[in-house]
Amino acid sequence: MEEPEAAGPDTAKQEFGKCGEGTELVDGTCELADGAPGGGSCLIATAAYGSEMAPQVQFLREIRDGKVMGTASGAAFMSGFNQAYYSFSPHVADYQRENPAFNEAVRVAITPLVASLGLMAMADTEQEILGYGIAVILANVGMYFVAPTMAAYGVVLARNKTRAGCGSSS
Repeated sequence: MEEPEAAGPDTAKQEFGKCGEGTELVDGTCELADGAPGGGSCLIATAAYGSEMAPQVQFLREIRDGKVMGTASGAAFMSGFNQAYYSFSPHVADYQRENPAFNEAVRVAITPLVASLGLMAMADTEQEILGYGIAVILANVGMYFVAPTMAAYGVVLARNKTRAGCGSSS
């Protein structure tokens, strides 16, 4: 099979060299091979970044296909993840295409997630993939859920403290 030629300076380069099991390189993109289980397209990221050829979407596919799917634990994780993800992502992606403001909000929201997955590029063994994968998941839970919850709690505490101080007379 011939290596694809770059179509221009904006074409994403294959950072990890080849596609993972169940996918094949088609015009510089890792795509689900016919009859292969799992995989699929990155619907929300594709809608957010405007193209399957966007560097961020290519990066997500390379991490999935070149790293995560190359291990038993990663393939098991992706199997469960795909069941959940593909239950809602087509609807989200459709709404993104219909609503530019929502699409921009999604892009802003997923950019840190995409960046944090860069850690996975350093993993080479099954144990490293598992370790980095857990670290990335925990970092994202902290970034998307714990930090906003703590910030909201701080605002509520500050508001209550201010209210308590307004009613007292010395």
